Amino acid sequence: MMQDEYNPDIVSVVDEDGKEHVFEELDRIETDKGKYVALIPLYNDAEQMLEDIGELIILKVEDEDGEIYLSPIEDEKEFNEIGQLFEDRLSEAFEFDENKEEDKEDKEKEKE
Repeated sequence: MMQDEYNPDIVSVVDEDGKEHVFEELDRIETDKGKYVALIPLYNDAEQMLEDIGELIILKVEDEDGEIYLSPIEDEKEFNEIGQLFEDRLSEAFEFDENKEEDKEDKEKEKE
């Protein structure tokens, strides 16, 4: 009997400044509003990994002339709806902290 092997889906995104960011795709969903992906950052540096607050990044998948783009969800209501869908789907595998912003602020203060 062969065991299932875990091979993460790796996504590379280039931001508007030309900087490349690498993520692991945790999940994807499609609703009547569009297609979306949930990502977490991947790091080569162990120190960066330890400093990461584990924030889930949710982006909208857009297709323009056959090219696939990932873009932020601008509408707050849409973002909250999609975020809740991902949170519900991923809650068994991941622990979600309702105080994400406070944790982020605390980490920033620790660096000062």
